Amino acid sequence: MKTKVIAEIGINHNGDMDITKKLIDISVIAGCDVVKFQKRNPDVCVPEHQKGVARKTPWGEMTYLEYKHKVEFGKDEYDEIDEYCKGRIQWTASPWDLDSVEFLEQYDLPFVKIPSALLTDYKLIEECSNRYNKLILSTGMSTLDEIDGAIKAMGGEVHHYNYDFRRCEYALLHCNSTYPAPVNELNLSCIKTLKDRYGCEVGYSGHEYGLTTTIASICFGASIVERHITLDKTMWGTDQMASVEPHGLIKLVRGIKELESAIGSGKKNITVGEKLVRDKLRRK
Repeated sequence: MKTKVIAEIGINHNGDMDITKKLIDISVIAGCDVVKFQKRNPDVCVPEHQKGVARKTPWGEMTYLEYKHKVEFGKDEYDEIDEYCKGRIQWTASPWDLDSVEFLEQYDLPFVKIPSALLTDYKLIEECSNRYNKLILSTGMSTLDEIDGAIKAMGGEVHHYNYDFRRCEYALLHCNSTYPAPVNELNLSCIKTLKDRYGCEVGYSGHEYGLTTTIASICFGASIVERHITLDKTMWGTDQMASVEPHGLIKLVRGIKELESAIGSGKKNITVGEKLVRDKLRRK
């Protein structure tokens, strides 16, 4: 059993390549499998009524559209990311618009990720399924009917995991989209619900403060685990507080590996160590 760990950098780099490289470095040190970013065309993604709204930022006051462009990476930055990750760790991104779907196609990505916010953007999902071999979809703040729609947009059939019919391979991530998510609302049992309903690979994307529940998700069948990461929770940005700092990321991956080792086969047997104790202590 090998759980794939995705370190979600997202936009926690704040448009800074030095921060980005440090986050990639810690992801490699921790033993993560993939680092993930978010790709947007701000001119398309920012609603018209918000584009001119003034916003105070660490770089001074600017319009919201200017701010979004400030923290958005373009081709030069992604070329640098691609080179920096080469031979060390895989990277990918979530495209938030059709321009970004096309932009990311120039890179050899293991998959692209559809965030919970876009789960009902069936046009974008369909376009991704036409261009990429694998999609991973987060299912936070979504109903089963909405997830059904996303599966169908990929050319899949609900209740029928058909490799011949669907256009791409896909996996689902259970998550709660509150930032941070209350522990009593995580509903980890829903991982099994998704596996039973869709018959595909299912994982967990955690937005809670702690690590225990994220690690425990693999006991419910999660084979992919995603957490947002940051250098420091107090940094500028809306996702920083619900993200995992470097020491926490190392603990997370170590905890997942320990639990993978501890789960076992479920068969009742006597271990080599137990046999020695048995021979010594068990009464005849």
